[in-house]
Amino acid sequence: MTTQATDAGRDIARRLEKGQKRNTYLDLKPLAEARDLWFAAIEASGFALQEEEVPLPEARRRVTSRLVQAALSSPPFHAAAMDGIAVKAETTFSASTRHPLDLQVGTQAFWINTGQKLPEGCNAVIMIENLVASPSGESVRIERAAFPWQHVRKLGEDMVHSEILLAPGTRIGPYEIGALAAARVLSVPVCKKPVVAIIPSGSEIVPLMQAREEDLCEGRCWPEFNSLIFASLVEEAGATARVCDIVPDDPDLLQKAVRTALAEGADIVLLNAGSSAGSRDYTAHVLQTLGTLLVHGIAVMPGKPAVLGLVDGHPVIGAPGYPVSATIVVEEFLLPLLARLQHTINPARQTIEARLCQPLPSRPGMEERIRVKLGDVDGTVMAVPLARGAGTVTSLSRADGMLAVPAASEGLDAGAAVSVALLRPQETIRSALLAIGSHDNTLDLLDSLLRRRTSLACSLTSVHVGSLGGLQALERHQCHLAGSHLLNLEDGVYNRQAIRDNISEPVVLLRLVDRVQGLMVRPGNPLHIEGIRDLVREDVTFINRQRGSGTRVLLDCLLGREGIRAQAIRGYRDEEFTHMNVAAAVLSGRADTGLGVLSSARALGLDFIPIGVEEYDLVIPQRFFEDSRMQALLATIRSRVFLDQVAAMGGYGTEKTGQVVWEYEGR
Repeated sequence: MTTQATDAGRDIARRLEKGQKRNTYLDLKPLAEARDLWFAAIEASGFALQEEEVPLPEARRRVTSRLVQAALSSPPFHAAAMDGIAVKAETTFSASTRHPLDLQVGTQAFWINTGQKLPEGCNAVIMIENLVASPSGESVRIERAAFPWQHVRKLGEDMVHSEILLAPGTRIGPYEIGALAAARVLSVPVCKKPVVAIIPSGSEIVPLMQAREEDLCEGRCWPEFNSLIFASLVEEAGATARVCDIVPDDPDLLQKAVRTALAEGADIVLLNAGSSAGSRDYTAHVLQTLGTLLVHGIAVMPGKPAVLGLVDGHPVIGAPGYPVSATIVVEEFLLPLLARLQHTINPARQTIEARLCQPLPSRPGMEERIRVKLGDVDGTVMAVPLARGAGTVTSLSRADGMLAVPAASEGLDAGAAVSVALLRPQETIRSALLAIGSHDNTLDLLDSLLRRRTSLACSLTSVHVGSLGGLQALERHQCHLAGSHLLNLEDGVYNRQAIRDNISEPVVLLRLVDRVQGLMVRPGNPLHIEGIRDLVREDVTFINRQRGSGTRVLLDCLLGREGIRAQAIRGYRDEEFTHMNVAAAVLSGRADTGLGVLSSARALGLDFIPIGVEEYDLVIPQRFFEDSRMQALLATIRSRVFLDQVAAMGGYGTEKTGQVVWEYEGR
């Protein structure tokens, strides 16, 4: 018998003499229930990360803590997109091959390079390849007319001042840095990086680099390497890992280690080993002594000996010593917490349908996670289970995927169809709700709040093609929902007739906001525009929305009521796709006025002449309405924080926000 075995026997005998018993699990909680309980306690404690500002060059891989808006339009002026001459397009309309036109340099034509600001009064660039300069250089000849804004990058073409660039929870990469730089955002609000203290424990373990081969082979010690795995996972999640010294199996020393880690600035503590029910497993006892023990044991294998609690309001996790079991605990609890604290989405693994090559028995009442190797055989993906031991660390590195055997199952038969979460290649699926349709600034706000509100992998992505385009996309099953504000000219009711005309499946019409539409004009309203009838004035240039947009429909309705022909409006055929771009066109002087919402006018400091209030609704197919992501969206829409922030934007009514105003049965 070895000396180590003799010492272990004596230790057990001493504990029996003192009446010490093995720890027992409080109760085994399902994984989701345990996580929700822990997250709720963390939120109730008020624990959160602070915000800090970092210079743009240092922002890579950091996570935005709030909305980041453009500090400057890009480009900030009308800029040449080609080398050549800048001209006023209208002066070139008579030019043709048969009748070339000579332009005087310095008065009618101005030499310009790509990127330079257009001279006052110019609105087009003619490429140098299409010019013939006179011998004296005093004039240039053209044989083709230029059209307005030819080869010109218009002010705000890329982004508009105050436009939302990044939502909270965005991890900043090279392209985000480029966008921020172009918008002159020189410092970025980011979440403080969470600091995770990793405390390895065990009287039998030694630091990996200090473990001698002969001692390992003789069983005199175990190398400690779990902390390397944990630290890598923590760092990849955007947090800072601090690996502490190994602590022997002593409850007093473990308590001291936890208190020291918190005192030295740790946000979260991860205790490794000692979380099980053995006589020398003290993690649960330490949590009970120092703070609150919430969970001891989860109904998942491996990972069962998980411990979750709070100490002085800080999250503390106890993970078992076996690497596979410990990794499950870190992946299921710590990584989602880090994502939640940084307002990001914990990446979901890509799944694939496969068939088991061999039977897979399982213990009823316990959900089981099985790592597998995968292979494509004649077009069918086959899954081969790897060794299931909690200490088989090679299963972590060799696995191609992982499947879950439900707690109610006694196992799976050979040939059973299974869904496998892929571990390699490491692709992620973001469960985003895709909205196609009319643009509104509240959609951007909704996305930012949705990312903050839920721990689900959920966000809102919106594409702006106009209300009619959104309804058509819904009919083609290309999106989850559509924003719409289409007015029926016959009965004055919004959206319902358009839905009947364009959609065949059952949908729900949900009110998002009532919003004020009106004419946006430059500060001080220099042209003294008062209403729709002023659009036909010769000194007024209008900027329109694209065909199929609700704003365009509203405009046409207003013109019809006033008996105004569209052809009488200068700029009626000049279109933009969002309210913010219309506002930018007015701000830059490209147009004198445009129809849009009050919030866009306020964002760019424009004056606003109200025209009327319209109903902006979300059209949601019935088949998506009960989806958890959609329910999270609805909860966000109905939340007080959303209502308050919409009210602060101005120009919106929220009396019916979040209400189902109509249900369509389809045809």
